[in-house]
Parts: sequence; C-alpha cells; structure tokens
Amino acid sequence: MDLPLADRAAAGRALAQMLSALELPNPVVLALPRGGVPVGAEIARALRAPFDLLLVRKVGAPRQPELAVAAVMEGVDPVVVVDEALCFQLDVPRSYIERQTRTELAEIERRRRAYLGQRPPVAVVGRSAIVVDDGIATGTTMRAAIRGLRRREPARVVVAIPVAPPDAVALLRGEADDVVCLAQPEAFGAIGLFYSDFHQLSDDEVVRAIQAAARMSS
Repeated sequence: MDLPLADRAAAGRALAQMLSALELPNPVVLALPRGGVPVGAEIARALRAPFDLLLVRKVGAPRQPELAVAAVMEGVDPVVVVDEALCFQLDVPRSYIERQTRTELAEIERRRRAYLGQRPPVAVVGRSAIVVDDGIATGTTMRAAIRGLRRREPARVVVAIPVAPPDAVALLRGEADDVVCLAQPEAFGAIGLFYSDFHQLSDDEVVRAIQAAARMSS
C-alpha cells in the first residue's frame, strides 16, 4: 500500500477489499470514534454489514496526552488496560491512572449520548466482529477494545487498521483472531503523517457517518 493514504474513507475502501477476501461469516463492523468512524463506515457499506461503535478512550501520559499509558472500554464493569512498562518508564502513579480513567469514562458517556442517543448496541454474539480504527501507535486502546468486546461473545474478532508499526501489529495478533493492516512502516511517527487528509473530526461528522452507514446496511 502506497503512503500517504488519501484520507480515512480511502483507507476504509482499501481495507474492505482485503476483508472481503476473508469471507467472514455474519460480519458486524465496530469503529473506535472519532477517527475510526469514517474508516469503518466504508467497510460496513462494502460488506453490507451492521455498523456500531466501540467507545474506548486512551489515558494519556502526564504532559504527553497523545501517548497512551492506559485505556478504558465502556461497560457495566469497564475494562482498563495499563501499559505497565511505559508507566514504570515515565513514573506514572496508579492514582493518576485511576483519576484519568474516571475522566475518560465521563467523556465516553457524553459521546454515547451525542453519537447514538438511545440506540441500543448491535448484537455481536456469534458474529464476526471487525474492529476498526484509523491507525494504531502502541495498541493499548485497541487491546482494551478487544478485551471489552470479548465479553459480548463474538465468534471471531478481526482488527482492521490502515497503518500501524510492526511491533503493535504483532502485539494485537496475540489478542485478536486476525489483524488486517494496509501498511506497517518501520519508521513510525504520528498516525497523521501517513495521511494526506487527517483533519480532526467533529462530533457532527461522526454522527453523519453513523447515520449514513445505518441507512446503507438497513
């Protein structure tokens, strides 16, 4: 796959071609907002699959909010994944993780109301669940998503991502049943460097993409 990718929608269309070859039975597409939504919407459209969100938030390091030291997945009993090695390296106390986790859970609840309203989650029991984001740096957030999703008893979990470093992909292969990735550059910086258009998505853009995907799969 040539880099940079044009935009998230183009990445989704390319991923959809690879996923179609897997011939996954009874697929459902689950995107991590915000960035994963336009990627996942294109996949859902191509596969004619139901589309939903997995609401997960990373816990950024002190003074480095883009660097995930942990991540939390929504639920009655939220799943929290901590990068213990990174926390040790940066001397991040457990109290910080706990405090920030509460903050991120509040943001997850806000996003659920804003994006989905009262819409119930799509059932994934016994289905091929395709988990989508617009890229992965360390894999901590995706690991939380996978572990939370496993509680909902899908038959298979497939991670679909446009770009990620090889070590993160190897880590995710130990969590998911399969990982589909367009590009695994050895020299990895910010995810946005691998896109021509990587603008910050608004809540309105996310809602429009969700509504469009719902119309296409109904």
